[in-house]
Amino acid sequence: MRWIQMRVPTDPEYAELLEDILMEAGADAVTMEDAADQPLYEPDPGSTPLWGQTRVTGLFNADTGIEAIQAMIADAYHQQTQQELGEIDVELLEDKDWERAWMDDFKPLSFGDRLWIVPSWHDAPDPNAANLLLDPGLAFGTGTHPTTALCLEWLDGQDVTNSQVIDYGCGSGILGLAALLLGARHVIGVDTDPQALEASRDNARRNEVDDDRLDLYLPEQEPTTEADVMLANILAQPLMDLAPKLASRVRDGGAIVLSGILSSQARDVMEAYEPWFIMDEPVQREDWIRLTGQRRNR
Repeated sequence: MRWIQMRVPTDPEYAELLEDILMEAGADAVTMEDAADQPLYEPDPGSTPLWGQTRVTGLFNADTGIEAIQAMIADAYHQQTQQELGEIDVELLEDKDWERAWMDDFKPLSFGDRLWIVPSWHDAPDPNAANLLLDPGLAFGTGTHPTTALCLEWLDGQDVTNSQVIDYGCGSGILGLAALLLGARHVIGVDTDPQALEASRDNARRNEVDDDRLDLYLPEQEPTTEADVMLANILAQPLMDLAPKLASRVRDGGAIVLSGILSSQARDVMEAYEPWFIMDEPVQREDWIRLTGQRRNR
């Protein structure tokens, strides 16, 4: 099937309204994206942050009357905002199997010598490796972002056999599950989002992880277990705010792994953890930093 793609720039305050207008106009799918290469870092809890210049894109069946749809969108936008809509960029997309093309973009990824992330539609390149079955998704992480990749590579290079691990901000569960496949005894996953905990639970089942090896909690419910390894791939400001808490949860001599940190933020995060940890030199990939350290004796 051929598709018409309509891309419309708007201010963030009107982005969700424009999303609704496109859906009412018959769009089969609507997405939002950054129109000005502006990163989003640390949203307030419960907020839905958008870029200063947001582009809303609707995908329509190619049989759609383009001019009529454009007029409908512009008129509805003007009626509800009393403002004129920006220029609508229209593109006819080639006829192709979009689902198959999307799937072909994701292949097994290697992280060091032992660890692979393998989409469900691929065979594991090395059946004897630690193969984590995980399909790409938008919300919770699949190893493609530098922050996650840096943590996975660290895990691959460590002996975590029989370790107690905490994955703070677990998302899809990717880091905790990787630790289990590499030999960890038990993982506690913590996340503020109940959907993330459900995603972790689903991925654990897919990877045939026994229920007694992975426990998942909201922050207010988590136990005070001490960890041999603390993994926290969040963002710089939450990491700094959580420093005393995370430090209290790592046994003497244990390891902490921090990611989600921009290079410009690394020094501040290191200083927040130095009272409790002997910190290693930062490791950088693109603009992102991984910090690791060893817990000082109390």
